[in-house]
Amino acid sequence: MRPAVTAYIALGANLGDPGATLLQAMQELAALSGVTLIRRSSLYRSAPLAASGPDYINAVVEIVTTLSAPALLARLQQLEQLAGRERPCRNAPRTLDLDLLTYGDAVMASATLVIPHPRMSERAFVLVPLAEIAPHAVTPAQLRAVQAQLIERL
Repeated sequence: MRPAVTAYIALGANLGDPGATLLQAMQELAALSGVTLIRRSSLYRSAPLAASGPDYINAVVEIVTTLSAPALLARLQQLEQLAGRERPCRNAPRTLDLDLLTYGDAVMASATLVIPHPRMSERAFVLVPLAEIAPHAVTPAQLRAVQAQLIERL
């Protein structure tokens, strides 16, 4: 059996009922075989970044998993598809977006998966909820770098 690894996942949505979608996605994550949900952040509202459409609702969860990073990514993409996720273009509005931010101390880059997530340090909607549940994972300098991005805790 694969050893358990702590991972952080960002959740976001801005179509339909995004708050309800994120809460449902958290329940579905917790129900995945090989995944234990440890903690979840509050929900946050943020304006789209480099995109159009309604405001997003975002959150971050901490999990412990025995799944490999590629297997976890595949499960996340399945949950997105079940929520009606379509990918017509980059940064399109979405019913559900699940991003694997970190996977233990792993550093990896493939055609389908880059860990740590390559843009996480540029996004207040990732760093603020991550800092809420894992203050050790975010530096004050990272938070200062995104402080101009509007984000509201719900």
